Amino acid sequence: MSSGASDMTHHVDGKGTPARLRGVPTRLLAMVAAHADRVVTEGLAREDARKWHYAVLVTLEELGPASQAELSRRTGIYRSDVVAVINELAGRGLVERAPDPADRRRNVITLTPEGRARLRRLDALLAELQDEVLAPLTGPERDRLIELLTLLADHHARSRGRNA
Repeated sequence: MSSGASDMTHHVDGKGTPARLRGVPTRLLAMVAAHADRVVTEGLAREDARKWHYAVLVTLEELGPASQAELSRRTGIYRSDVVAVINELAGRGLVERAPDPADRRRNVITLTPEGRARLRRLDALLAELQDEVLAPLTGPERDRLIELLTLLADHHARSRGRNA
């Protein structure tokens, strides 16, 4: 047996990896998640966007205007970070921030027409990136993967008392 880290090889495809390691679901999830995160982060960066930008734009389009606190809850972005994300989006004209008429201490964030157009472009980009990450899977396999991952996410969100 050799000693030293320089003799170690890293396998991402499972070849040469011990069977017990290939059979550990959490390890496989972590490996795929790290790769997927890298692909999506780099792809969005090429379009001068971030995952949180996309999350806020989607949330506003699907659920309508929302307070900063509500956006934080619905997207999973920390309250302290959601303000910076909204500032970035507002600076690009993608969202508008206005005082809530019902409570002037709160701001209501609204998607602009430019934000809607940007979201359409990001949707197309994300579809391409999903195809890249999920390339070996058929359509039904992708649907099943989403179903299983949603089951896990919902279960663990409930156990923590949160929505997925």
